[in-house]
Amino acid sequence: MNSAHSSTLSSTRQMLNKVPEVTLVFWIIKVLATTVGETAADYLNVDLGLGLTVTSIIMALLLVAALVAQFKLHCYIPAVYWLAVVLISVVGTLITDNLTDSLGVPLWLTTAVFAVILAVTFTAWFLSEKTLSIHSIFTTRRETFYWLAVLFTFALGTAAGDLVAESLNLGFFVALLVFAGAIALVTVAYFVFRINAVLAFWIAYILTRPLGASTGDLLSQPTADGGLGLGTTGTSALFLAVILILVTVLSVRSRRANVQLTATV
Repeated sequence: MNSAHSSTLSSTRQMLNKVPEVTLVFWIIKVLATTVGETAADYLNVDLGLGLTVTSIIMALLLVAALVAQFKLHCYIPAVYWLAVVLISVVGTLITDNLTDSLGVPLWLTTAVFAVILAVTFTAWFLSEKTLSIHSIFTTRRETFYWLAVLFTFALGTAAGDLVAESLNLGFFVALLVFAGAIALVTVAYFVFRINAVLAFWIAYILTRPLGASTGDLLSQPTADGGLGLGTTGTSALFLAVILILVTVLSVRSRRANVQLTATV
């Protein structure tokens, strides 16, 4: 086998689909993970006093380790997949925070830049694979595009969410209602007006980022600032516990399904 052929096989090796089925549980965990991304970043950066730079380096290294583990798998493993999502949520938040807080880049500019980068990612993905469907993530190349898109949706969602909240001077609760309403409109557009499923999925995926951030801020920020005063530690711990419970249930179901499949074969 020549090296060129070997390289082609390595980039298109066939696997079982590497991402979960899009169900209500999927969206619940996604919002929870997004909330953790907001509160955990604040906790490490502010409460522990690590600062944006150190926090960003630590979380980026953890994300790389999680993605290496994810890419080595040949099928969807809930614990590994959702660990990567939680970490990429934190890193996506930190990317935007570094640009706006450390470098002084305006939110409108970061929003525009990440929108363009995400569009380029989707374009390259479609030109390469002829599909953007998440139901066919069974090659390394498709998985690479998928995780790049996920990262940039978190960064874009952070920037756009902060831009809307700050521009309109929304409170945490009102912001939560605004983004929840936007997701509801996408849901209606999909189920009633039958807009493209892939388009609806990625729009909702982007919108869950500011929804989760608003939820995290509402729960964690002091009552004097319009929050419920649970703090970043309490909010992060609560949501991580719920994520752990849901992922454990998914893992048990996945093992049972694999056992049944093996038995029938």
